[in-house]
Amino acid sequence: MNEGLHGENSASELQDRVTELIEQQTAISEVLRAIANSPHDMQPIFDAILDSATRLCRADIGTLRLSEESGLRRVSVRGDPLLVSRARSSIPLLAEKGSLPTRWATSRSPKHVPDLTALEGDQRDDFLIAVVNAGFRTGLVLPLLKEDNEIVGTISMGRKLVQPFTDRQISLFTDFAAQASIALESTRRERQYREMQGELAHANRVATMGQLTASIVHEIKQPMTAARTYAAAGLRFLDKSPPDVAEGKAALICIAKETDRTNDVVDRIGSLIKKAPPRKEVVDIDAAILEVTALTRSEAAKTGVTVGTQLAGELPRIQCDRVQLQQVMLNLIVNAIQSMRDVEDGNRELHISTQSIEPEGVCVAVRDTGPGLSPESLPRLFEPFYTTKPDGMGMGLSICRSIIEAHGGRLWATGCEPRGALFQFTVPSA
Repeated sequence: MNEGLHGENSASELQDRVTELIEQQTAISEVLRAIANSPHDMQPIFDAILDSATRLCRADIGTLRLSEESGLRRVSVRGDPLLVSRARSSIPLLAEKGSLPTRWATSRSPKHVPDLTALEGDQRDDFLIAVVNAGFRTGLVLPLLKEDNEIVGTISMGRKLVQPFTDRQISLFTDFAAQASIALESTRRERQYREMQGELAHANRVATMGQLTASIVHEIKQPMTAARTYAAAGLRFLDKSPPDVAEGKAALICIAKETDRTNDVVDRIGSLIKKAPPRKEVVDIDAAILEVTALTRSEAAKTGVTVGTQLAGELPRIQCDRVQLQQVMLNLIVNAIQSMRDVEDGNRELHISTQSIEPEGVCVAVRDTGPGLSPESLPRLFEPFYTTKPDGMGMGLSICRSIIEAHGGRLWATGCEPRGALFQFTVPSA
């Protein structure tokens, strides 16, 4: 009988252990899913960590605080709505240095307090009193650590009754918090890397647009000059006796069209220069390309370059950041125009085409009739700081490749015969 009972207990313990492991893996999976679904916002990730932790520990409330110079700042609180409301209204947002939570965090190990009201002496500070007055009785605090043992923050679990956490719950919570800490730190580093890339890409856009200043001024002055001409004509028609109202109205319509042209140019310039976080949207790639070619039209004409397009139309829609995609096109087009400045023994032609490809999505090609690419430069073309221009920084093509690869595509270059270069990139369909 004893053997039978022992067998049943062992089976029950094994079942409990399997259930706990499943719950733990589910908890971390939910955090990873939140990370994947929130590329630009940390708050859903903080909330997912607490939702999973409170469920894993059977707690009533969970609080996440992150380290900063002055202490531990609360970034999320989840759980019983009444307790959450009390915590937000009565417990300090910042646990200042020297307060009980910061002292517990420096121990770098879990701190379990079965009854918060039983703490005495220097542990019973203003912060603890606020926690007790908010209705918390049992607490569990775990520091979040980096690989170098530096404190990232803390996760706190609370219960409104004196109901100590079990050793198993503390163990599960410790394992979960360690994985959550790794996920948080990896996400933070990735965000920093993306922000740096964004800063670099923005600087590159501004620098490229700076090279087109004279051409952009011409693009803006053209419709403005035309609008002034139409206005003068309209005045003459209205000065007639009797006034030629029909011709005056036609002149006003033309003025409105030229004003719209000016607005379009300014809007395109503004969208490329302004600094904004990346945003994925469904984009008509042909329309996006035509906007960029319109901006570079005067620069091409000034250099004697003929621009031709062969856009497929009816292409699959792609999901991307429109400004980043246009930045790639702007770099490739400006590079192609500049490469043909010294061409004297032939036509200067720039050809832009799009086509649908299976299963990738869309392929864009930019071909020029410049001097082409040397065998030595081809392997290094997309390396940071590598350039064949005397005044180049060598970042444009490197940034372009990073943008395309971040969208799940690829960018490459090939030499053409008898001369010229061909740059192509793919973007997956939405």
